[in-house]
Amino acid sequence: MSPRTGRPKIDNPKDIDVKVRFDKETNKRLLDYCQKHNTNRAAAIRQGVELLLEQKDKLLPPKQGK
Repeated sequence: MSPRTGRPKIDNPKDIDVKVRFDKETNKRLLDYCQKHNTNRAAAIRQGVELLLEQKDKLLPPKQGK
């Protein structure tokens, strides 16, 4: 039997799909950012989420439970 073919497995697969709706201006700003930084929308959004999570305590107070 021949060895398995196809792409090799990665350590952290990106197998979760998230849909986001933007207004025209936000989408244009995102596309401009991606073009300027030579990246794609998904990578830019992932980077934004990482930045948000790193700074979340500085930006928003923690939610209080009921």
